[in-house]
Amino acid sequence: MIVFPAVDIKDGRCVRLRQGEAHQVTVFGEDPVAMALHWQDQGARWLHVVDLDGAFSGEPRNRDLIARLCAAVSIPVQLGGGIRSREVAQAYFDAGVTRLIIGTIALEDPELFAALCAAFPGRIGVSLDARDGRLKTKGWVADAGLTVEDVLPRLEAAGAAFVVYTDISRDGMGSGVDPSCYARLLSLTRLPVIAAGGVTTLVDIQRLYPLCAQGLQGAVTGKAIYTGTLDLAEVMAWIAAQESAGESSPQ
Repeated sequence: MIVFPAVDIKDGRCVRLRQGEAHQVTVFGEDPVAMALHWQDQGARWLHVVDLDGAFSGEPRNRDLIARLCAAVSIPVQLGGGIRSREVAQAYFDAGVTRLIIGTIALEDPELFAALCAAFPGRIGVSLDARDGRLKTKGWVADAGLTVEDVLPRLEAAGAAFVVYTDISRDGMGSGVDPSCYARLLSLTRLPVIAAGGVTTLVDIQRLYPLCAQGLQGAVTGKAIYTGTLDLAEVMAWIAAQESAGESSPQ
């Protein structure tokens, strides 16, 4: 199980939004690169970086900063936010990003999404962000008029490599995760799934962990590791213990 510390970038700073609302912002650091290095030092094996300015504007706004971040860390980075052309995707890969998360384009321009998946096989994931079962786009401000069930078959056929599913109603609220939500999603797809929204304490990780046997790849956590309700080093140690026990148990 991979725990992805979130480094969300807005106006050059490391922030968190409450339920994706641009005006509900809390600044957790002036230097996203330093924050990324901190989470790496705490044992993170991946980073989840979001260009919030890009998500809201539709075009990259922090490309140079993200390139510096990728150069500074030795762990892989997955990135989302404002990636709406092949040229932008290529520029981010050239800057050192390992894989990209596509949101708006995946829902609104299926041909372009399929072209990105074909051009960068295994490196393009899709962000499905839902409130009350309805998918949102453009930084969660627009209703896509679709449900997860509507789009998953097409996204799989297009070549999506993984899914990041955010329960918007729980994002940044400290309310914990709903494992049944992800169990249902895993029953609908063969793709690896990453849980996002509501990962608040070690208990949430422990509740999600059994779903790894069904295809859950990991979980993104943001506000919890910044406010201290979730200790990343403790989480990584707990996961390592489970993985060690699993490897040593009879097959």
